[in-house]
Amino acid sequence: MGKIICAGLGPGDPDLISVRADRLIRSARHVAYFRKKGRPGNARRIVEGMLADDCAEYAMEYPVTTELPFDSPEYVAQLAAFYDHWAARLADLASGADIIVLCEGDPLFYGSFMHLFVRLRERAEVEIIPGVPGMVGCWNVTDLPMTWGDDVLAVLMGTLAEDELVSHMHGADALVIMKTGRNLPKVRRALERVGRLQDAWLVERGTMPGERIARLADVETSDCPYFATVLVAGQGRRPEAAE
Repeated sequence: MGKIICAGLGPGDPDLISVRADRLIRSARHVAYFRKKGRPGNARRIVEGMLADDCAEYAMEYPVTTELPFDSPEYVAQLAAFYDHWAARLADLASGADIIVLCEGDPLFYGSFMHLFVRLRERAEVEIIPGVPGMVGCWNVTDLPMTWGDDVLAVLMGTLAEDELVSHMHGADALVIMKTGRNLPKVRRALERVGRLQDAWLVERGTMPGERIARLADVETSDCPYFATVLVAGQGRRPEAAE
């Protein structure tokens, strides 16, 4: 009897994978990972060159990503069926051997694996290996101290309505806005409404090949990749350095 082990891969740079995850990935005989149809998958790219020659790979291809509104009944139904299918298949595979599921960032922080986890935990043994969340990699490549003293940090999704973004932004000192992509113009407008646009940074593909860091106010918002994060650092309580 095997088990399902979800390995958090961290923000994208293979050097930031934990020692434990690295060891299990290199010795794995069965590896599964999420990807968009027609794409190799970011998780698979991160572990390029790490998998054994005889490792069996299982690409879990999303039936839909941005083609439908995320709150439409059809989108929800297709993804529910997708996760049901792969939970059953992984449980079946784990009946005979361990299987490693790759997940960018940390598996339990906005990770796709969470949808499998809630379906699997009563039918198979599941282990989760933590990973460095993507936002942590992003604020480190910008050299931004994100939170000081009593600063309140809000992690927001760019998919929220503009008024909801504004409401949450008003209640926080430091901001992380994920899932930007085509939502970036809306995020920019919300930041402008709360007077934080000039403090915002855009990090595209943080710690990964093609990384780009720029002030959001200086960026053309019509073209933004999915793996992009907006950061606004807090400015809270701290002892000032001596002159």
